[in-house]
This record gives sequence, C-alpha cells and structure tokens, in this order.
Amino acid sequence: MKLAEGPVLTSGGLDDPFLPKLLQAINRASSIEISVSFIQRSGLDLIFDALSDALERQATIDIVTSDYLYITDPVALRHLMILQSRGAKTKIFTCKSGQSFHMKTYIFIQQRKDQADKGCAYVGSNNISKAAFTHAFEWCLRHDLIENQDPNDFNYIRQQFLQIFNHQQSIHLNDEFINRYADKRKKVKPPLAIVNEVEPEEPAPNSAQQEALAALANTRRQMQSKGLVVLATGMGKTWLAAFDVQQFNARKVLFVAHREEILLQAERTFKSLLPKLVSGHFNAKTKVVDADIVFASIQTLGQQIHLNKVSPNHFDYVIVDEFHHAGASSYQSLLNHFTPQFLLGLTATPERTDQADILSLCDNNLVYEKNIVDGIELGILVPFHYQGINDDTVNYQDLPWRNGKFDPKALEFTFATQKRAKHVFSHWQTHKQQRTLAFCVSKAHADFMAHWFAARGIKAVSVHSDSDVRRAEALNLLASGKIEVIFSVDLFNEGTDLPSIDTILILRPTESKILFLQQLGRGLRTSPDTNKQFVSVIDFIGNHISFLNRPMALLQSKNINETVKRLNDPKLHPDCVINIAPELINFWQQLKLDYSNADQQYQLLKDDLGHRPTATEFYHSDYSWGKLTQQFGSWFELVLSQEQDDKTLQTLTPYLTFLSRGVEKASMSKSFKAILLEAFIELDGLRTPPSIDAVCIKSWQVFKRYPNLWTQDVKADLQQVESDSPKWRKYWLSNPITFLSKQDSTDTQSWFKVEADCLHANIDIAGTDIDTLSTAMRELTALLLARYSQRKAAKTNTKKSSANVITLAENQPQEPIQQINFYPDLKIACGHFKTGTDEHSENRKLNSSFNRLDPSIHFIAPASGNSMNGGKNPIHDGDLLLLERVTAINAGSITGKIMAIEIQDEAGDNQYLLRKVSKLPNGQYQLNAHNLDYAPMIANESMVTFARLKQVLDAADFVE
Repeated sequence: MKLAEGPVLTSGGLDDPFLPKLLQAINRASSIEISVSFIQRSGLDLIFDALSDALERQATIDIVTSDYLYITDPVALRHLMILQSRGAKTKIFTCKSGQSFHMKTYIFIQQRKDQADKGCAYVGSNNISKAAFTHAFEWCLRHDLIENQDPNDFNYIRQQFLQIFNHQQSIHLNDEFINRYADKRKKVKPPLAIVNEVEPEEPAPNSAQQEALAALANTRRQMQSKGLVVLATGMGKTWLAAFDVQQFNARKVLFVAHREEILLQAERTFKSLLPKLVSGHFNAKTKVVDADIVFASIQTLGQQIHLNKVSPNHFDYVIVDEFHHAGASSYQSLLNHFTPQFLLGLTATPERTDQADILSLCDNNLVYEKNIVDGIELGILVPFHYQGINDDTVNYQDLPWRNGKFDPKALEFTFATQKRAKHVFSHWQTHKQQRTLAFCVSKAHADFMAHWFAARGIKAVSVHSDSDVRRAEALNLLASGKIEVIFSVDLFNEGTDLPSIDTILILRPTESKILFLQQLGRGLRTSPDTNKQFVSVIDFIGNHISFLNRPMALLQSKNINETVKRLNDPKLHPDCVINIAPELINFWQQLKLDYSNADQQYQLLKDDLGHRPTATEFYHSDYSWGKLTQQFGSWFELVLSQEQDDKTLQTLTPYLTFLSRGVEKASMSKSFKAILLEAFIELDGLRTPPSIDAVCIKSWQVFKRYPNLWTQDVKADLQQVESDSPKWRKYWLSNPITFLSKQDSTDTQSWFKVEADCLHANIDIAGTDIDTLSTAMRELTALLLARYSQRKAAKTNTKKSSANVITLAENQPQEPIQQINFYPDLKIACGHFKTGTDEHSENRKLNSSFNRLDPSIHFIAPASGNSMNGGKNPIHDGDLLLLERVTAINAGSITGKIMAIEIQDEAGDNQYLLRKVSKLPNGQYQLNAHNLDYAPMIANESMVTFARLKQVLDAADFVE
C-alpha cells in the first residue's frame, strides 16, 4: 500500500485537489505529524473520520496549530480535543505580539515489520480548510522517504516539526485555554477571508426538531420523566438530543450507545452546539463520570459492577441512542439503575410492533414520531425510487432457513457467482445514478463484487474490517467521483452520515425492517453539494416470504396480508416510486397467507423481528389476545409450543399455571399489581422472599419511574409521602400485597402469600429454574403495564375530547345535529358481560327532536340478550340504544339509572353489560336486571360505568 502516488507537486484547484492524496496517506500511515497555521471546522470535518480510524488502528498522531490572527475555529479545537481523548497529541502554538505562524506541513510514516520505513512529507500552502483541500489553488510539494535513498532531508523535515511541536510556546490543548481563546476571538472578529471562510452559522433545529422540542417540553410539564422519540434515519436524532439538553439546561448528561462510532459522532455534535460542556468517556479504556457530559459504551457501563459505583441520580439527563437495542439485559440494568430528571430514548424504529418492548422502557410515553414519508414531506429527506428486482438467479427456498435467517455460508456460496453478478450489473446500469453504496452478505462477497465490477471498467472498492481501502478514504473517493461503487459489509448500517450517496444497492437478505430502513436511510439525506433529487434503491428480492419485510417497511403496513393487497398499487408519496417485479407479487399472492391462528402469527413475528417475540411485541401486533388464550390458554403455553428446541424455555413447563393465573391474568383495575410484581422481581423475590418493608420501598421506587401511572392511580394525599413512610407501607400492604395474596374464586390456591412478614411466591421452584422464571415474570409484567397503559390512555383521550366539545357547545350556538355514530359491534349485553368493540362505526340520522345531542358523547349501540326484557319498559335483544358516554363533566349520580358497565376480560378486551344501578345500605352498588330470571350482581372495583341509557330507539326516530 503506497503512501503517495503521482507527481510530487499538487497544484490544487478542482483538477488536482489535495484532499484525496491527504486521505490516502492518513489511511496508510502508522505515524502522522501535522503543523498548520489555521484549522477550520470545514476542513477538519473532511479528515476527522480518517484520523479517528488511524487512532483505532494504533497509529500515532501529533498535530500543532496556532492562535495566529485568531483565525483557527475554536469548535475545530474542541473536535481536536476529541481526538486527543482517543490518543492523539494536539497542541497550539501561542504567538507573541507581532509574531506570525505560517507553517503548512503534513508528514506521514509507514512502518513495516522487517522492512525499512516509508514516508512522505507534504510542504506547501494548504491549511486545514475545505477550500484548501478541495478547490483553492494551493501548491504543495511532496518529499518522499524511499528505500535505498538518503533519508537525511526527510529526517530534517521531521526534526524541524519536532522543534515546533516541542517549542515552549506550543501548549497542550485543554478546555480552559479554548474557552479563553473563544472569548477573545469573539471580540477580535478575525479576517476569515484569508482562508476563504466565513463564520459558521449557529446551529438551528429543523422543522421536525422544533416540533419534537416542543413535545419534549410539554411532556416534562406533564411530569413525565421518560420519553421515546422516533425520527427516521437522516432527520437528526443526535442534534435533537443536543438541542433538548440545551433547552433543559442540563448540568450532568449521560449519552449511551452500543457503538464507538455513534458515540464519536454524538460528541462532535454536542461540541458544536454546546462547546463549553466538558466531555468524558466511559468505556473499556477510560471511566470518567464527573464530566459535564459522559459518552458511555453500554457494553462497559451496562455492567452491574460499574453501575454500582455511580449514584442513581448522578446524571440529571440521560440519552440512550439507537433505543431499539434497549431490550438487551445491559440496557435494562442501566435503565433500572439511573433515576435522572429526564431520560430520552432515540430510535428510527419504523413501527409499533418493533417499538413494543422499548416503549414500555420509556413508561409507554411516545413523545414524538416522524417516519420517512414525514421527512420527505418536510424536505428534510429526499424521495426514493425503489426497484424490487426479481433475484431469479437464486432459489431461496433451497437455502437453509433457521431462526429467521438464511444460513450465511450458504448465502456467500450462492451469491458470489458470475451469473448473479451479471444479473446485478445489468439492473444497476439501468437504475444507478452517480454514487452507489452496496450492501453485501460477507467480506468475500464484497471483494468478489468489487473485482467483478472493476473488471468491467467500473471504479469500485470493497470496504470492510480487513480491506485495503479504509472507510473514510472510500467515502471521500466516492463523494469526489474518483470511484462509483462501494461494496460494504455492515460498516454503514447506522450512525453514519453519507449525504452524497444517491444509489443504494441491496445484494443481501435483510433480517428485519429496522435494518432494511437503516440501509435505505444511508441515501435519504439531502446533499446540496451534489443537488441530489432522489435516491435510487435497487433491491434484489427472492422467492421467500421473508423478503416481504421490504414492502412492509416501505408501505408501513401493519401485517403481511395488508401488504400483499397493496402491492399492485403501492402508493406512498407523490415523489416516491415503488416498482416490484410482477412475478414477485404473484409469488407472494399465491402463498395464500393465513395468520388467523396465534402460532402462525407468532412465527411471522419471529421471522420479522429476527428473535422470539416477547409478550408485549405480540400484544402490539394487531392479533387478538382473546384468540390467543382461546387457542393456547396463555402466552407461555404458546411460546413453549413454538420453541420446543429451547431447553431453557422448556424448564418453564411446571410453572405455566402460575405464570398464567398468577401473573398474566392477574385482574387489574389499577396498575398496582404490575408495579408490585416488577418490584418483587427486581428484589429477586423468587430466590429470597423480600420483607414487606423492602417490597413497599422498592414498589414506591418502581412506581416513581412511571409518573403518569403514579399521578393517575395513587391517591393524592399519598403522592407526597416518601418510600419508607408508614402511611405508604400501610396503603401498599392493604391494597396490592393483600389482593395479590388472595385466592381467586377460579383458582385452587393463592399464587402469592405473606409469611413471616415476607412476600413469597406460593409455589415450589427448583433453584436452577429461578432465573428463567424471573425473566418470564418480567416479560409478563411488561405486558400488564403496556396493556394497562394503553387502556388508560384511550380512556383519558376520550374524556379530554368529550370535555373540550362540551365546553365549546356551552359557549357557541348549537347547530341542529342529525347524525350520530352507530357501533354495530359494541353489543351492550343484557344478560352476562359480552365482548364488544368500537372499531367499526356508521352514521345514523335522527329526526329533529334529537338536534341537541352532542356527537362527542352520544352514540348508538345494539342491545344483546334478555336480562332487561321485563318490567314496564322492557329492552329486547337487538334493540338500538341511545347512550350517553360518562365523562368527568357529566358523571352525576348513577343510583336508579340504567347504566352500561365496562370491564376488561383476562385478555384485556372490553366487555359490556346493561343493568339498573341501586345502592345498598352497606355502601355497595348492586346491578339489577328487569328480567327476574337474572340474579342481581354486586359491583366490584374492576367495573366502570361506561355510559348511561338515554332511551330505546325505534324506526320513527330515524331519518332515511
């Protein structure tokens, strides 16, 4: 690998820019020495990734610049500090009055085992700026260190660099110096025209970020301490986090991610917006927690041994990027440990099925969401032209398929063929634009494709962890037009900005919609420099159901059947194109997909997500939980039937009744039991039954992580007490602990018990099964909370909407209302509780005598059954009932009224019953039927008054 090629003089301008030669040398050198008068952010941005990659491969970097004329950008100095924290040595030459500093020297050494060193030194007029690197006329002369030639001149250049680098006026960069320098520079107003620069504009949020910032401020006003923001790739999640930290005025910030590349990019963003925040790093090498903002690797900080050394409230603002990874145990440990004033989860995850579990980690608080189409409409992203090409050179049905993935070795063997390469090349030539990023299945596949394209005159490279061409160099070559295609293996999936990419070539199966959209997102960013109008996506799709995740992601479909129906006319956005080969559509349609059974839906989700679906993910998949329990009895009975080869899961078999009756089907009119169970699990209660005091304190701590549930469910006079308050202990013991320990009438035993002032699971558990059973309980507890939160949110929204409409109606003249919603499937039972749904509605016109009805609270539903078929005013099966929804405004007395009562069944579905309400002397409410064949019922805490009967309608009340 050569450090330098071509003439010794680089003359600059567009015909002979310095940047490609500079990047080539940086990417091949083991030692880098740079001395320049001025450093501008625009120039450092062009070589930053290459310098960072060099540090990662253990190259040494020494950089010295100056404060001459105050031209050097202080933000660029802060970015140098980021390199310094990763091993570079960075200094600034502090000029005395009247002293100038005009050096521009770039020195590179390539040390090779058992061979003489190679080197080159560029000496000329190029400072570190975009103009000097790309288009300005700057001369730069190269002096080479060549084997068997006199090294004295080259060594002399290096000696002179060392003299400047070690000069007494060259000081190590530090935050204090940069702060002083930045303050002075504001007063001086430096002559930036010397380097063809102007002062960069202050960063400002785009339209989506402005909306998200408002939503974040609002959610905190509502006392929420956690929130999830979903922004499509390219819409600026990291910048949003920085803007919100600024808005929040946070003093101690933690930014967590799973890849060093993401952390590095985030630190640069924060340094650009909030330059005076002192940053630190928590990773395998360094473990700083006292900086203003700590950038932490989850692999390190997520370990309990490290978490235990940091106070839970040490950070007042925590950011977890790429939050779709947060289901992992390391993230769970971190999220359970820290109690910041606010926690922000960030992800580009496309849909609620994929968000299911991660949303529960943010208290089910989805603060703001914008998808790809939203980004295109706002002009933040460019449209896409998607070509779904039939990959007919491969028979995917012959390839081994295990756990939602094709066998990688089989793919590599099948893909690296002349026949498939020719097929790919033909379609690429038809649909390509100027700059292509291709995703391959393996390093060998990427190398094969790069060689195949190059043999046909296409300038192409492969980029992976073992490739000769490094990532930063390849991206610059692509941006500058020196190459046309990069064939990559997983180096560009997430956390990388590639605005000039205008063609995406997908040559591999993609296991999930998340990964597919991340790859698509590499080309969606706008690129003013290249005037990109759209991104061309060339995707090779095979004869396998798994490839349906592509159109599902693009069309944002809820399920496969909906996707297949829309394939013949896949409209999305006026500027977007979706073309899928007709033979692929025919193949999918002929599969006759039927996911009416829970086991089929389970396998669909498993293939789609790339892992066993959790209970919460299944709950959010639009499949009826009632059907699941009818078919399999309970969640883990379904799981075990589908995971027969998983020996760990199969150990749950003796505990299925406990998991079903004691956890999954625990009756909940409030969130208390779910909170209690979560606290019990966190206390490792199956292994060591915790004391009632410990349970009460831990439950208080868990509850406070869900502020919306806390304010909704906890009595007002208890919301101010502390966790160890006797008042809280009495309340918690007499409510969920007592109720959790009671035997339900449908059970043969109680599933928990209080014994010796400790809370026990009332079952026998083998010691080897405790961890697996605890994990299963945690999964079901997350389901209980997600299900309960969704029900409460739906009711709250209905009440808010109704209250607003009533207020408007009081203040404005009412227009005659003739149309009212009719819900044919609601089925208000007259007999026993019956499941109903308001998913479908029709408009019915009533005559003018009903013109004072308010359509926000009045509705029509059919009676079902005969319990009210008696007395003076019988209600018959099938009668249409005019009902008034009960709200906080119109609640009033219910005694003596005929009310529609609502409960949730074990599956969380709504059930309804119509009865007349009376109040007994002991204060209990009794629900009475008009038909004496039906016995009265005593109301319990799980029943809610849903609506009151206004009248039974007949044909004369309606208008055709």
